[in-house]
Formats: sequence, structure tokens, C-alpha cells
Amino acid sequence: MTHVKAEIASQPECWRQAAKLAGSPGLPARGERVAVIGCGTSWFMAKSYAVLREQAGHGETDAFQSSEFPYGRRYDRLVAITRSGTTTETLEVMRAVGADTPVTVFTADPAQPAVDIAGDAVVLDFADERSVVQTRFATSVLALLRAHLGHDIDAAAMDAEVAVRLPLPVHPALTDQITFLGRGWTVGLAEEAALKCRETAGFWTESYPAMDYRHGPISIAGPRRVVWAFGDVPAGLADEVEARGAAFVHSRHHGGYATLGRWVGGRAPLDPMADLVLAQRVAVLLATTQGLDPDHPSGLARSIVLPDHS
Repeated sequence: MTHVKAEIASQPECWRQAAKLAGSPGLPARGERVAVIGCGTSWFMAKSYAVLREQAGHGETDAFQSSEFPYGRRYDRLVAITRSGTTTETLEVMRAVGADTPVTVFTADPAQPAVDIAGDAVVLDFADERSVVQTRFATSVLALLRAHLGHDIDAAAMDAEVAVRLPLPVHPALTDQITFLGRGWTVGLAEEAALKCRETAGFWTESYPAMDYRHGPISIAGPRRVVWAFGDVPAGLADEVEARGAAFVHSRHHGGYATLGRWVGGRAPLDPMADLVLAQRVAVLLATTQGLDPDHPSGLARSIVLPDHS
């Protein structure tokens, strides 16, 4: 078994352990104006959390790629997500704002610079990964943040236990392209699912807010292509996708998993984070069927540490 397959399968227990940290010092207080930063996968988790926090009425929350942080804005707290604790762009933002703004970091390695820079550090070392590709660390951070907002993470973990065993809704031999869609907080999950397939398998994937999909991107839907939706689905969209010959995948509200004209599972809809677990498994399958190493994708490193040109 590859490391990433084992790490994907371990997510239910990681989420439960992460939820126990929901009372950690430095988590955003209700009413604080918060900026959340990260790169790649961490940024997508930041986007999902930002939507959830505002929906819960906890306060204005913005999510930024670390490299695009708007230094002219003022926040009550900066939250940084960095598995390695060494990502250059994230450390730069933390250092720049730390003198005036409380900084909280979520990381897997307490021995790295991010912990020294931050005022508060939440360490999820139990969710660290041997694979270069991020899966359980990022979802565990989001599980912790959701627990802090009052979500039932045990229920999500139970769904993830189902997701690690379900038959996969996408077959590599029958699929040339996947577009992932989301609404609200699941837009970030859709973007992460697309990234997993791209970085792990070099597979053609795209991602969009579901309501924007009709505004151009639907033009590529067709035979041997899949549209996979997280969360709520706009009325009529599934029929439009299928009319173009593409397969539509969604954990539907009347139970089951619909894909390629058949039903799988016959159960209530999965928590969207559990749905992401399925997409992670698809990414690994897309890689291994091409003879690729999903633990060490070409061109990727555990952390992007840029040279100092100052």
C-alpha cells in the first residue's frame, strides 16, 4: 500500500482527534475580523472555513493565497495553515503582520519556524503525512475548525468511514476529464478535489462554483467526461450535464451515489468532506493505473521554500 492510500483511510480517526482540539488557545473568537492564509491545499481549506465561519455568524472572514495577502487591510487575527511550517510565502505574511496582529498557525511540525513566529500554534502532528501529497492534514485542520464552529465531526467521520470503502464513482478506463463543482463552503472542497487529481495523476480536471458552471465551462461536458458536484446542486444542472453525454456524480439527497447510469451505496448523502475522501481515492487510482507514484508526484515537494533574493 502506498503511504497516501493509508493516510486517506486514516482520516476518520484523525478528524475525531482533531475535533478534541477545538478548545485550543488562539482559535478565532466570535466577532473577530479574521484573515486565513495558505498555499495550495491549505488555501482551499482556508476558503471553506471562511465561508463556514461567516455563515455561523462568528464574524467577517477572508481567505487568501499567502502570496496575495493584502497588507493594507487590518484584521483582528491572522490564521495560517502550513503543514510543513516552512512555506516561504506563508512565513513572510506571518512575520509581516505579527507585530500588530495576533497570529495563529496550524501545522504538523512543531520544530519548524512557523511555530516560533506565531503567537499561538495548534499542532496536528498525528495528521502529518509521509506522502508529499496532502490529504489527512488539511482535512483534519478543517475538521478542527468546523468543530470549533459547532459542527458534528463524529457524524462526518462516520461518513468518511463509509467513503473509504465505497466503490469509486469514476473508472479511469471510462473517463478522460473531471470537472468538480461546489457551492458555498464546498467550492474550496471542489478546488481541492481537482488539485488532487492534477497533482497526483497529471489528470485533466477543472473546478468551478456550481452556479457559474453554465456560464461557459459546461461547453466541455460530453461523453467520457464527468461532472462531480459537492454539496447543493442547482436545479436542472444534472439533467443539462447528462443531456450532453457526460456523467453526473453527486451524493444525492434521496440516498445513494449516482454515476455512469447506476446507483451505488443506497444511503443518505455524505458529508462533503467525506465526499472529498472519495475524490482523493479516485486521484490515487488515476495515478496508479498509469504506473505513477502517488506518494511522490513529478515536480512536487513537501514544502515550497524559496531562495532569499533580498
